[in-house]
Parts: sequence; structure tokens; C-alpha cells
Amino acid sequence: MKRTFSKKMWRETGAGYLLMSPTLFVLLLFIVGPIIFAIFLAFHKVQMLGTTTFEFVGLDNFQRIVHDTRAKIAFWNTLKYVVIVVPCQTILALVLAATLNAGLKGQKFFRIVYFLPTLTSSAVLTLIFMWMYNQNGLINHVLKVLGLPTYNWIGDPDVALNAIMIMNIWSTAPYFMVIYLAALQDIPDSLYEAAELDGANVLQKFWYVTVPYLRPVTSFVVIMGLIGTFQLFDQSYIFSAGSGGPNNSTLTVVLLIYQYAFKTLGTMGYAAALAFALAIIILIATLLQRKFSKEESLY
Repeated sequence: MKRTFSKKMWRETGAGYLLMSPTLFVLLLFIVGPIIFAIFLAFHKVQMLGTTTFEFVGLDNFQRIVHDTRAKIAFWNTLKYVVIVVPCQTILALVLAATLNAGLKGQKFFRIVYFLPTLTSSAVLTLIFMWMYNQNGLINHVLKVLGLPTYNWIGDPDVALNAIMIMNIWSTAPYFMVIYLAALQDIPDSLYEAAELDGANVLQKFWYVTVPYLRPVTSFVVIMGLIGTFQLFDQSYIFSAGSGGPNNSTLTVVLLIYQYAFKTLGTMGYAAALAFALAIIILIATLLQRKFSKEESLY
């Protein structure tokens, strides 16, 4: 049946789009437009000095990634960071939330204490940890008192990225803890009562009732964690003063994009190609996570 639009419907539709026009303009100008321009740059050699020129080079920028040693190191560092940080921050967030939801004394106080790292600026937090990671800093002092080996947390290529991982797990887990804590409030008490009647202990109730019920929330937490960890930049930049050192051990893909885009002349197109490749990797990782989590079957 053919649908006809009256003048009133056209006026209502036009009024709706008119009201949305400021938001649509902002989205097009600051989100959609830059994405399209970045894709355009990825297929061109860009000259920004003097007269701006764009030379179409096809897939040359993407082929360059395969032969770029620093790009391989950056992708490997980022992958290693994602594989370690995402599971650790997710598990820690779930454990903290379950602990705070258990009805312990002073839980309101601990909720505030646990959430404080999230309120701190990432740059300030990094500077604090750099002071703590100093060879004569707090962490090495505590390790020395306990009779454990100390480390050159910032200057040792074998330890530097691990130091950033520890800092980020500690600072991001409280944010996801709040999400888990809100979801735990929605679990019906009848499920735990039924599990108790079946003889389940505390750990069994957590594993067979809490964890399955929170699977959709866990899927969301993992996806947000994947997106955030793949985009690691500020901590790596501050730790290494923008170099990705020592010995490229803290070099991430986003930091490498920054270096090629703003520190090396004539490589803006290559930086855009790296950004495009990273976006594709994040998209694939997100889709795979959703597929394997099978969250849709729980609704």
C-alpha cells in the first residue's frame, strides 16, 4: 500500500529535522567529517608544508605498515597490553564489586576509597606513579623492606610496559566496578536462595549464579576495555617523554600515529593509514568478543 504524506506530516518532519539540525551539524563537522577525511588521507601522500598537496598512492601507505619495524613493535606492544590489561581489570572489577555487595561493615566508605583513582586525571596519575616508580621511589623502597628485588621501572625495557599495565589496571578497575555493582543490585535474591537450597556454598553461588547473570554486563565491560586499551596514548607519552622508549618498549600504535602525524614531515597520510588499520582491528576485536560472549541469548 502506497503511503502518502500530508502537508501536516511534512511540516512535522521538517520541524523535527530543524530541531535536530544543530546536533546533526556538530556530528557531521566533528565526527563524520574527520573520519571521512582520515580515510581520504590514508590513500594519499600528503604535503603539509607550503602549498598543501595530496598525491593519490593507493594502498602504498598500508603496504608500508607491513615493512615498518616500529609499526610492528607498536602493534605487538599494544596487543600485549590489551591481552593482559582487559582480563585483569575485568576480573578485579568483578571481585571488588562482589566484595562491596556482600554487606560488609563500612562498605560505603570502601566504595568511595575504591572509586577515587577514577576521579584522578590520567596525566596527574601518571606523574604520581612515575614518582613512585623512581629507582629511589616508594615502590622500590617497599620491595627493599620486604627483601624483594627492586626494578628500574621506567628505564628498563623489560619492565616499563608492565609498569604502565599495573597503573592502568589499578586506575580503571574501579570504574568498571561501579558498573558491576549496579548490575549486582538487580540479581533477584530468590536465585541465591534456590542455590542455597541445592547446597551451594559462597563460591558456588558466585560462579553459577552471579557470573552467568552478569554475562551481558561483562560483555559491555570487555568491549569498553578493548576500545580503551587499544587507544593507549597519554600514559605511554608521559612515561617516555613522547619517544616510546626505552628501546620502543612503551611504543603504542596511537603514540606512533602521533609521531608520524605531527613530528615527521610528509607522513600524515601514513599516520592516517595506521589509524585506519587500528580502527579496523578494534572493530574486529569487538565483533569477535560479541560473537563469543553470546550475550543476545541471555535476554
